[in-house]
Amino acid sequence: MSEDLKRMMHVGLKKGDIAEYVLLPGSPERALALANRLDNVQQMAYNREFRTFTGSLGGKKISVCSTGIGGPSMAIAVEELYQCGARTLLRVGSCLATTNTIHRGDIVIPNGAVRMEGVTFHYEPAEFPAVPDLEMVLDLESAAKNLKLPYHIGISITRSSYYSLLDPTNRPVADHLQTSWKEYIQGGAQSTDMDSSALFIVGSCLSIRTASVLVATTEGIPALLEIKDCTPELEERVIEVALAAIRKISHEQ
Repeated sequence: MSEDLKRMMHVGLKKGDIAEYVLLPGSPERALALANRLDNVQQMAYNREFRTFTGSLGGKKISVCSTGIGGPSMAIAVEELYQCGARTLLRVGSCLATTNTIHRGDIVIPNGAVRMEGVTFHYEPAEFPAVPDLEMVLDLESAAKNLKLPYHIGISITRSSYYSLLDPTNRPVADHLQTSWKEYIQGGAQSTDMDSSALFIVGSCLSIRTASVLVATTEGIPALLEIKDCTPELEERVIEVALAAIRKISHEQ
């Protein structure tokens, strides 16, 4: 097999399998939900958490690849998708609200992410900001407006552990984590997820365009017992925004 046709170790893809434009849901199930909205779609690979489809939207080739949960998995996906030809990556996911101005079901569009995780420090120093592509942020905003969905643009916190801040019991670093958490929120952070900063930083290192669009599954700062899953109705909201935005983005080139 030639080097150009070599399959990536984790995503199981080779050059030619995917489009320049790729939607990045977390779960394989959401990848299927997105793929079902494309034309002439075909599953290209399914290895570990990485399930990939390629089809078309409005005549443009579009791919979907699930990334699993968290920064390390996201970084692997971005690195390998880039080697297969991806140049514009849009995360399609969910988040927890960290302000009472965001309600369950609202669309959240991060314009930057706090790097409260570890993987991005293998790419850039602490002072380097994790920011998405501005034009993609504006296209996401336009999509949310056109769909008449409530939306928020602001700083998100990317964390590495799902439970450590929701239930800090018996964690020796709980005081440190909670102090940092309060500082970020006081500084204006509106939401939190587990992937966005990794996407932005790795994308920056590769000189490709990235952005995230999320749907809030909580209202205000959540407690462990208040956490609710992303329902099909909420998932449909963020999918609609993502598809409308990627259609515009792919036709702007």
